[in-house]
Amino acid sequence: MSIDTLLALILFAFSTSITPGPNNMMLFASGVNFGFRRTIPHMFGIGAGFLSLLLGVGLGLGAVLATVPLVYTGLKIAGGLYLIWIAWKIGTSRTLGQGETKASPMTFLGAAAFQWVNPKAWVMAVTAMAVYPDPQNYALTVGVVALVFAAVNVPSVSTWAGFGSALREWLSVPVRLKWFNITMAILLVLSLWPMLK
Repeated sequence: MSIDTLLALILFAFSTSITPGPNNMMLFASGVNFGFRRTIPHMFGIGAGFLSLLLGVGLGLGAVLATVPLVYTGLKIAGGLYLIWIAWKIGTSRTLGQGETKASPMTFLGAAAFQWVNPKAWVMAVTAMAVYPDPQNYALTVGVVALVFAAVNVPSVSTWAGFGSALREWLSVPVRLKWFNITMAILLVLSLWPMLK
């Protein structure tokens, strides 16, 4: 992989990881509702799940989806329904999570598994594996693509949890929190639109 290709890959990984999407909307809401520290497993779950998705797509799953588009459609529908359920949970939340409460942030495993039904993650993985691996050194460059995303993704998505955490005090007023959570739920649902076309 040339230096130019590597730099382009880093830019692609950064821009797709930091821009709004289902993961970042959920992390922002989790930062507000549970704080940064309690959101850390969610952040690392996104990184691990997306890494496994990238490797799966790069090592053959992408080809399977290209030949059986019904599977890809099914994944998009499942992901959309799951996101709507998460949006409902966020939109109806009315209190900030303090310590051990009934409400809890997404777990590491939950966040990792979510990547496999996250429409934006699929678009990112399929695009990355279609564009950046070198056919002459395919397995090696699939690994490079995965490692670049692993290095860029978690710090990028962490900024959203950090922003949310910084707003916790201001949103400790119940009416502000109510409207914040409703707004985040709507934005989460709207983030599906470009990916479900």
